Amino acid sequence: MRGAAANHILTDLVSLVRFAMHQENELVSFPEKVQVNFRAWLTLHQASGKRFTDEQRKWLEMVRDHIADNLQIETDDFDSAPFVQKGGIGKVYQIFDDDMITILNELNELNEALVA
Repeated sequence: MRGAAANHILTDLVSLVRFAMHQENELVSFPEKVQVNFRAWLTLHQASGKRFTDEQRKWLEMVRDHIADNLQIETDDFDSAPFVQKGGIGKVYQIFDDDMITILNELNELNEALVA
């Protein structure tokens, strides 16, 4: 794709293949789709009364960006950049408590259909 960032080549290839196989009607980059899914996920949580702090939002945005670059996120990913510079897995557990695994699973599942 013209203008594609080097770190999005794999994810954009997924979008291109899905478009070529007529699984998608429009060629849209994977990161754009992740953005749309993320906004919808946040809206759903807000509608149910869940509010995220500014710090939680920043972490959620880093998770979103990681998924956009790498198709998914695993707990091991918090041992690498940019997460480790912000406190890594320990910080994630500190600010999300027991919700962390649920949140990661929801965000991964939300975008899983895009790569299937």
